[in-house]
Amino acid sequence: MLQGVLARLDDAGNHVPRFTAPRCLLERQAVGGCDACHTTCPHDAITFGMLGSSIQIDPDLCTGCGLCVQVCPSGALEYNLEPALQSVRDQQDLAQRAAPDASLTCARSGAGGPSLPCLGRVTPALLSAAGAWGAPLALIHGDCAACPVGAPDVPERLERVLDTAQALRAPTRKPAQVTVRPATPEDASRSLTVSRRGAFGALFRVGKQHLAQGIPESPLPFVDWSVPEDRTPQEWTWRARSLKPTPPEGAAIPWPAPLVDDTCIDCPVCANVCPTDAITRDLQPDGGVHLLLNLGACTGCMACLHSCPPQAIHAQTHWRPAAFTAPLLLRESDSVM
Repeated sequence: MLQGVLARLDDAGNHVPRFTAPRCLLERQAVGGCDACHTTCPHDAITFGMLGSSIQIDPDLCTGCGLCVQVCPSGALEYNLEPALQSVRDQQDLAQRAAPDASLTCARSGAGGPSLPCLGRVTPALLSAAGAWGAPLALIHGDCAACPVGAPDVPERLERVLDTAQALRAPTRKPAQVTVRPATPEDASRSLTVSRRGAFGALFRVGKQHLAQGIPESPLPFVDWSVPEDRTPQEWTWRARSLKPTPPEGAAIPWPAPLVDDTCIDCPVCANVCPTDAITRDLQPDGGVHLLLNLGACTGCMACLHSCPPQAIHAQTHWRPAAFTAPLLLRESDSVM
């Protein structure tokens, strides 16, 4: 048993994000493809490969900054969100703490408290969840211009991530209380908070300050594509979960997703290119087909829109809360290609 625990803790040092090939727009052969991760990586760690492994990440060049994950439109690249979420929740739940707010810090900032290798790993879901919990959160960065881990514009990227999170929070009428700022000398005294679940693991990290102050990584297991719920990336699962308090019935939730008009020719392209299988075709006994959308699984990548042969797909940017409760019928046809 102890060997298994030690093996899992050893795996926690894996800094390369998980790549789920079926979620990649290159793998789905969507029109226009995607090069967001390659273009964004500040260390030239990402190259393109053959189908089945379209994205190649050099572990010797990857610093674990997370900027590729932050820009991936379909969740093909991701880190485990739950350790960071747990850290924020733990800090919010503590009755006594050294700082007036929860914090996530850059590991090279000199600030104490829970840290990430780079705040480039912060995503809208994390900030929206902090808003749902009512947790004031400080994102404390170091000298990004001189940092060898991330990129000089990480603070600006964080502001854009926060804008996305605040737009998601707006229908709940409970904005996230997030501050993005550089570290100060006083931040060095921020204390680390560890949940009871994390205390046992911390015993094995004694003497390793860079890990003891960090949020443990646990590599995500490979996605079991036979389980539809697992096809949705954690980022979008948590974006939907963080819509608390529940928005009023008439609220408009920002969630870009496709609509289909009458020029549709009932071909299977949109379902074929969808990276999370949010669009499905339900073949009917009479030979027709229902085109369905699982809104909560849609990442808004719009591969369907760009790939649609007759250009019958258009983006709708806002949806009512009821649209998340059951699959939406995009089109009903009595024939199928």
